[in-house]
Amino acid sequence: MCGIVGIIGREGASQILVEGLRRLEYRGYDSAGLATLVDGKIERRRAQGKLVNLENLLKEKPLAGAIGIGHTRWATHGVPNEVNAHPHATPRVAVVHNGIIENYQELKAELAAKGHAFATQTDTEAVVHLIDSYLQEGKPPQEAVAATLKRLDGAFALGILFAGRPDILIAARRGSPLAIGHGEGEMYLGSDALALAPLTRKLTYLEEGDWAVLTTKGLTVHDAEDRAVERPTKITQLSGALIGKGEHRHYMMKEICEQPQVIGDTIQSYYNPETQTVTLPKLPFDLKSVERITIVACGTSYYAGLVGRYWIEKLARLPVDVDIASEFRYRHPVLKRGGLAIFISQSGETADTLAALRLCKQAGMHALSIVNVGESTMAREADASVMTLAGPEIGVASTKAFTAQLSVLACLALAMGRALDCLTPETEARHVAALVSVPSRVADVLASDAHIKDIAAKVAEAKDAIYIGRGTGFPIALEGALKLKEISYIHAEGYAAGELKHGPIALLDENMPVIAIAPSDDLFDKTASNIEEVIARGAKVLLFTDAKGAKRLAAKAWATIELPEVDSFVAPLLYAVPVQLLAYHVAVAKGTDVDQPRNLAKSVTVE
Repeated sequence: MCGIVGIIGREGASQILVEGLRRLEYRGYDSAGLATLVDGKIERRRAQGKLVNLENLLKEKPLAGAIGIGHTRWATHGVPNEVNAHPHATPRVAVVHNGIIENYQELKAELAAKGHAFATQTDTEAVVHLIDSYLQEGKPPQEAVAATLKRLDGAFALGILFAGRPDILIAARRGSPLAIGHGEGEMYLGSDALALAPLTRKLTYLEEGDWAVLTTKGLTVHDAEDRAVERPTKITQLSGALIGKGEHRHYMMKEICEQPQVIGDTIQSYYNPETQTVTLPKLPFDLKSVERITIVACGTSYYAGLVGRYWIEKLARLPVDVDIASEFRYRHPVLKRGGLAIFISQSGETADTLAALRLCKQAGMHALSIVNVGESTMAREADASVMTLAGPEIGVASTKAFTAQLSVLACLALAMGRALDCLTPETEARHVAALVSVPSRVADVLASDAHIKDIAAKVAEAKDAIYIGRGTGFPIALEGALKLKEISYIHAEGYAAGELKHGPIALLDENMPVIAIAPSDDLFDKTASNIEEVIARGAKVLLFTDAKGAKRLAAKAWATIELPEVDSFVAPLLYAVPVQLLAYHVAVAKGTDVDQPRNLAKSVTVE
């Protein structure tokens, strides 16, 4: 969602802030702004649209100062324009904010009665004026912030700058992540480690309810009860060098092409070459005591969870529920103490998934997170975490994080199957060998890119598309449809192939491309029958299959992408890649913003 950066102790702060905001562009935004202290007074520059607009404004009207805050906004309250852009300010205080203040209307009404005038439609402005009100009463900045935080309902990460106080910057968080960076004679503030990557690797993560005072000499942290507390300082593995596009036109394509390495790194981290088995980190609970598993996630991570359900139920013979996080806690789920809940999130900060984790822990369930950021809130609050080694993913549409999640889930299913004595040594060995071979097979798929690009030019002419698959191919169909609509804005839906006759088949005509996920597994005959039904109704079928499948159906399909033959166990990892490439090339053909599609944010840290 929105992004925050802050700095204290370095001249030319505005340029450093802009560079930090650029590293947060991947999160999605619709406006950007900065505030610094110039001769003790708060000065702001804000602009609607992309960061380049703010940069152009700064060229016309430079902003001096050695302390400042910056923000990229993704509109929640109030339209995206310059007036609603952060930082919001009075002559005494400026604030940048991620999250949603749920009681802002009541606060605004109360403050308006005291004479405060509001210029924006945002919830954040209530925070600014509430702090300002306490400052006018004579409270020092720390006390004004502490009093304000106790009045706020909702989720927030805040960066706060005070007129006449170049010596302090205040940060606070509740329900939204915030990291503090340590430098020599300077300190930094960021929504995540990536924002601060070139500046420092030494980070302190604020915990739930914390607020902190940054000075040039260091950091003082207070908990929700205003007690001074110590928070650990960690060394992050992120580097500013990791976020370039390299030779690629878009981050998304770079990240698609990184998948052989990412999948390999993730699998190898859990693979023991001596025993030729996969082994998870030691868990603080006994898998043999688990009777049921609940997987909770959002978006692409949810589709990874659906694949994981097929794998775990087949290999470990445990029943698995998979829930969309935004629905999970509101349907009053029946949660059994001692059950296992698995939470999947690239960022580890997804608000709905994090709320579900807390609900399950309150119910006495074991919580296991699958995340890409080891320092994230989800990783810290879960009983145990299993890491995906995808590295920073900048493109909003997830690619390498998805296949890394699948890699972890495959390892998890195999480890559970072995722990529960549900796998024969022969079956386990076959599956592990197939898993270890995936990186090279994915590299083979990437070699088909030119062919997929040619096909994409025709798909780009469509207004709608349908993706179909069976078994683990069904979640890949869902993911393929999501990718297409995310970045190309073509309406697309994914269906279980057997469901076509229960309604969607009515949509088929010669203008409707149908993308079929059809590896030659034990469900291929069923899928082939569904494909025949599609062809009989005049729709164009784009077939993703292997040599055996192509031999049977390629002559009837409009186009075929032939993939390597692999064990059906690892087919989802392979078939995820061409649907990503198809969506990418369709989006490029249509001229959309591939890396930052409209209305979307990389990390959804508010409900």
